[in-house]
Amino acid sequence: MKIKAAVVEKQNADFEIKDVDLAELGADDIQVHMVASGICHSDEALRIGDAVIDYPIVLGHEGSGIVEKVGPEVTQFQPGDHVVLSFYACGNCKSCLKGIPTQCENYAANNLSGVRPDGSAHFTENGKKVADMFDQSSFTSTTIVRERNAVKVDKDLDLRKLGPLGCGYVTGSGTVLNTLKPKPGDTIAVFGTGAVGLAAMMAGRISGCTKVIGIDIVDSRLDLAKELGATDVINSKGIDVVKAVKDLTGGYGVDWAVDTTGVTKVMEDSIGVLAQGGTTATIAVTPNHIDLDTWNDLCVEDKKVVGVNMGDSIPQVDIPRLIEFYKLGMFDFDKTEKFYKFSEINEANADSRSGKTIKPVLIIDDSYEPGK
Repeated sequence: MKIKAAVVEKQNADFEIKDVDLAELGADDIQVHMVASGICHSDEALRIGDAVIDYPIVLGHEGSGIVEKVGPEVTQFQPGDHVVLSFYACGNCKSCLKGIPTQCENYAANNLSGVRPDGSAHFTENGKKVADMFDQSSFTSTTIVRERNAVKVDKDLDLRKLGPLGCGYVTGSGTVLNTLKPKPGDTIAVFGTGAVGLAAMMAGRISGCTKVIGIDIVDSRLDLAKELGATDVINSKGIDVVKAVKDLTGGYGVDWAVDTTGVTKVMEDSIGVLAQGGTTATIAVTPNHIDLDTWNDLCVEDKKVVGVNMGDSIPQVDIPRLIEFYKLGMFDFDKTEKFYKFSEINEANADSRSGKTIKPVLIIDDSYEPGK
């Protein structure tokens, strides 16, 4: 069938909304009418070629929509269900069976190869393959995903807001709730107060951290961080941020830190702010590297540096949990969002890139009415 899709024809090209052909429904597939999709920095990384991918490509991996059709082997969904889309994990490998789908042995093949597991294409244009992203590609009017890509949500929720729960928000919050697991009374610093960082910060508050320190160079983002529960904020531009954090913590440093920036100096500072025995999680998609003092930092100070993919999340567990926190007023992720028309995708992406908008959300179906 013909659909509308935002296609990147070559590395660093703008998005072009074009007519492309969507593959036939497979046995364990669901066809989803897209309502909205967040724009994530990972989309930009693939658009500009920071990660290896084929072109042309349809990006987008923070989608939300309504199920239109299901394959004969689908058991969890039916037409009319409202869903949030996330990454695909096979469910059969050793890591998946341990309950760690973000470490799926087939993760790259299923999410970053640009094709379906059998090598076929999700999308074609004039008979030629157009690559996909995350086995999802949510910058489309309609897409086909496998059953394990989708998470069912209540129909009374506003689908326009929910798509970013599938990546940015579950990555930031999951890094704290699933990986670091701070205890009540612990302290945490979050570097970068974009969508991922603010999600991590709110998760620190939910966990009972008595110091939740937001660090950025943009005052408006730091103001929002305070509104969302940061106990302290630091504008790190031109100051010694390690000293500033230690001053806030009686000279000790923090128990936990999260870097969402991928900037070398900032990642190194996220290690420097740790108290003895502390842990920092580096979760940005970045080509940058860091230097570690393995004797003083890792040995004498017993600090730890961990990488985290997608917040070590199980989307079918973590996304409903975040929605419950949202209903309780503890995870106000929608305060980071700004809506754009699908036709404004290049403007929205530019605003994301510049930091003007924390979380742009493309409204793909502008006739959608929440609660209906």
